[in-house]
Formats: sequence, C-alpha cells, structure tokens
Amino acid sequence: MKNEFLKQISAYFPSVDYCSFRFVNKYTNIVSVTRNVLEPIEILEDEGVMVTIIHNGGYGYGASSDLTREGILKAIEEAKKWAEYSSGKLVHVPHPPSMRTDDGKYFTHEKDSWAKESNKDKVDYLMQINKSLKSKPTISNWGASFRYNKIETLFTDTNGSDIRQNISYILPQLVACAEYKKQIQTRTFGGHAHARQIGYNFLRDSDLITKAEQIANDAIELSMAPNCPDSKMDALIAPDQMILQIHESIGHPLELDRILGDERNYAGSSFVNLDMFGEYKYGSDKLNISFNPNQESELATYNYDDDGTAATKKYLIKDGILERPIGGFYSSQRVNQDYVACSRATSWNRPPIDRMGNINLEPGESSFSEMIASVEDGILLETNNSWSIDDYRNKFQFGCEKGTVIKNGELKSVTKNPNYRGITKEFWHNLSMVGDETSFSILGTANCGKGEPNQTIFVGHATPPCLFREIDIFGGE
Repeated sequence: MKNEFLKQISAYFPSVDYCSFRFVNKYTNIVSVTRNVLEPIEILEDEGVMVTIIHNGGYGYGASSDLTREGILKAIEEAKKWAEYSSGKLVHVPHPPSMRTDDGKYFTHEKDSWAKESNKDKVDYLMQINKSLKSKPTISNWGASFRYNKIETLFTDTNGSDIRQNISYILPQLVACAEYKKQIQTRTFGGHAHARQIGYNFLRDSDLITKAEQIANDAIELSMAPNCPDSKMDALIAPDQMILQIHESIGHPLELDRILGDERNYAGSSFVNLDMFGEYKYGSDKLNISFNPNQESELATYNYDDDGTAATKKYLIKDGILERPIGGFYSSQRVNQDYVACSRATSWNRPPIDRMGNINLEPGESSFSEMIASVEDGILLETNNSWSIDDYRNKFQFGCEKGTVIKNGELKSVTKNPNYRGITKEFWHNLSMVGDETSFSILGTANCGKGEPNQTIFVGHATPPCLFREIDIFGGE
C-alpha cells in the first residue's frame, strides 16, 4: 500500500529544482472518566498531503486533504505559484538536499497494542482509578483519562527518497482536588509529563490504581499543609518539574528560528544570539543537554524529521558550554550553523519549522539520597502547575503542586503553593548536583505550541532530579 502510494504520487513531480511530498495520517482516541462518569469517547482522524517546492530561488507550499489525482495536482500548482511569487524576495535562498534517503523506516514499539484492548477494559480500568481517586470524603473533584495518538507519515522527493514512519504515544492523566477550610489543592500524576511512545502495557505496569490513591492522599495532605515559606534556599527539583524548566529556559531559547526573529511577533524572541555558540557558558560544568531523537520510548523519538533529515544525537550544551542551536537543515543554512533533525510539523496542513524534539538533561553521578543529604536548608519541588517567562526566555517564575521541606539532610514536612523564580543566565550556573541513571526519568508533553498558524506538537524531555543552590523560593495563596 505504501509503495503503491509513493509510486503514484511520485509520478506527479513537476519539473522544478526540488519537490517533496509528505503524506500524514493522524488518529486520536481519548477515553475519560470524570467523577465516576464516563465521558463521550473521542475518535478523531485526519489525513492529507503537503507539497514543498524550491525553484529558481523561490520557496512554496501547497496542501490538500483531497488525495485524488486532481487534489494532489491542485496542491502542486499552489506550491508552484508561491515558489514563483517568492523568487527573489526571500531573506535566504534555501539549498535543497542533494542526497536520496533510501527506504527510511521508523515504528514505535508497542508491546501491547492500544487497538487490541477493548473499550470496555479501558473504561473499567478508568472506573477503578476513579474509585481510588475518590478515596476520602474531602476529595471534591477527580478524574482520569487515557489519550492515544498515532501519526503515520510517508515522505518522498525528487531525489528519490522513500521514508515511512509510524509514531504512536499514550498519555495517562489523573487528577484529584481536596478541600479543607475553603482551601482547594490539586494533585496530578505528573501534570502532562507522562506521555510516552509505548504500548498499552505502560498503563498496566504503572499501577495507576495505587498511584491514584497516593495522589488523593497528597491532595488531602496539601490542603491542610502550611503555605510555602519565602526564603533563599536550595531547591531539589524533581523530574516532572525539571521537564518544564528545561523546556522553557533551554529548549525554546535555543530554537534557531526564534533566535533569528521569526517567532518574535507570536511567541517572543531569545536572549541567545549567534555569537554565543561555541563560547557562552550557559550553566555549570554539570549541565549537559542533548538533542536525542534516538532515546527508546521517548515521545519525540524518530529516524527522520519532516524535511527528510536523518536524526542523530547531538549535544546542545556540553559541560555548561553552548554548542549548537535547535535549527533544522534549512534554517541552519541561514547562519552557517550545524543542524539537528528538528524540522517538524503538527500535521499535513502545516509546514515544518524548528521544534524541540527530545531535549534531554544527561544523567550525572549523584543518587537521590545523596542530594537530599547534602542540603541543610532547602525544598523538594514536584510537578508543575503554573509557568511564566518573559519574551526573551530569561526571567521566569514557576509554581509547583507540592513542596517538601529539607532540613539537615532529611525530608521533613509538606508545604503547599511552592513557587520559585530566577534568571536563566544565572539559574543554570547554580546547578550543583545532577541525579544518576537510577533517577533518570523519560517524560514528555503532548502540547507544545508555536508558529503562525499555530502548531501544537509533542515534545520529549528525559531528566534526573537536579539540585540548585540559593534559589528564590516563595509561597502563594
């Protein structure tokens, strides 16, 4: 079927310098139970083709959900029209790839297929989770959901490239709210952090019924806990909060199109400039950040990006030194920088742009217990619930669901509404200890937004817990 389709559309290639076709089929299935009531099961499916043409110094796109010969030819003509119109008007004239990508493949490994599990079994599981979430009378709101996405892409171009990729991921979400003296506290299963390229077995192996009970108990404890103190102290940041820290203060500021100003009107710019690469000390020597599309089961693992670029692991920051941006094959040509395979599109009707893939903080040498033991006065911060960062991705303020006071090397009392703030240029220099491989967590978020028109896409972050010294901590009501 795949070979027939690629052969069919390859016959439509126009006489231009370069042309590519990218077919996308996207399937979404969401099953939710809220307050012990099954919500309508959502099933969404969408498919279409994007045509990209580079010709005579011009660049054009055309897209269609009509996959007949007439629909594809119409998209080709649209792309040709824009390529002709933009000829001589581009800030940078792109140089298309000259090499063929032969028989490129990638398939998510699903030990247990989502499709083979009946809706009844999924709903029964969610009902059991709901029962555990509503474990005490003080739980005022609760719910759980499973989201499954499957994205199949086919890519071919005038070089004769032949790529098929099939990415599927699962996102479980659990939430419990507890009320005490008109104060409500919310606890979740890692916020949006647990999206993974993995099979249904992940949901079983995660023992979500037990975790639901823990979440409910946490919410109740937080509702009666004192407010977080205001102080300069050490912050031990758990992986499900570290992913937000990495995402906002490393991932976005290193996106090359943002550095070049392409995103300024919509999502802001960056404090990073081109002169910093290869020289700038982004953080302490313990800071090692990789672009790693090869991490097994992580959310943005793939073999090729949406421009057909082969995906390999590369360091963005090594021993604290900024090495390269998150820039794809075409955008990196504009500034003569090394590229990573980060040109990604949310669907068939959006062009690929510079996006985070798997942006990971590499493991260090410290155990979780060693990090706690090293803290005289500090706090353990878990699970993001709010974020704010300026247009240059420099000054930030983040809130967490749960804080645990650390005194003299021991975890003590729980505190609610913990927040912290800092400046990116200084914050990462305060990185003192990095968790080892035993604490390394593979996480991801399914809803990173960027671009005009907007593109919401899935992004992976794998990280251990990290210890930062002398951070500005404060409470909130």
